[in-house]
Amino acid sequence: MTTPGRPPSASQLTVSQIMDQHDTNLMGTVHGGRILNLIDSVAGVVAARHSEGPAVTAAMDETLFLQAVRVGDVVHVHARITWVGRSSMEVAVKVTADRWDRAVPPTTVATSHLVMVAIDDQGDPRPVPPLLPETDEDREAFHHAEIRRQHRLALREALAALHADKASV
Repeated sequence: MTTPGRPPSASQLTVSQIMDQHDTNLMGTVHGGRILNLIDSVAGVVAARHSEGPAVTAAMDETLFLQAVRVGDVVHVHARITWVGRSSMEVAVKVTADRWDRAVPPTTVATSHLVMVAIDDQGDPRPVPPLLPETDEDREAFHHAEIRRQHRLALREALAALHADKASV
């Protein structure tokens, strides 16, 4: 049975949260780990929606922290599927922030790409529906995701070869 494909818009999600003093680090800004937690959580929901079941984080690529987040900032985590394989999915996440007490445009504070894998009840990978890009932006994101995937696979292969060379010495 072939599962019908889904467009990225069917599973995208934005979650917003006000950052408070419990989220801060020793510098008095929001801890990067708190932002990573939000990124991972929202990406997990998007992957579960696309795959219609549980999905786990396999990799977190290219997480960039661009601006500090302060207490009182409203953080918005936007996540969207950009690529799908047999059981894995890439989720692109953009984190923006604005002030709770001012009507100012949001500033991009972080970006990340996560590889999520759909799993069955035994924890084994399971097939996911194909991705059906709808817009030029979706198609461009898909192409960029394929490039990132090729880089991940090439890195894995190069590291395995290096490890094999060291083991044979």
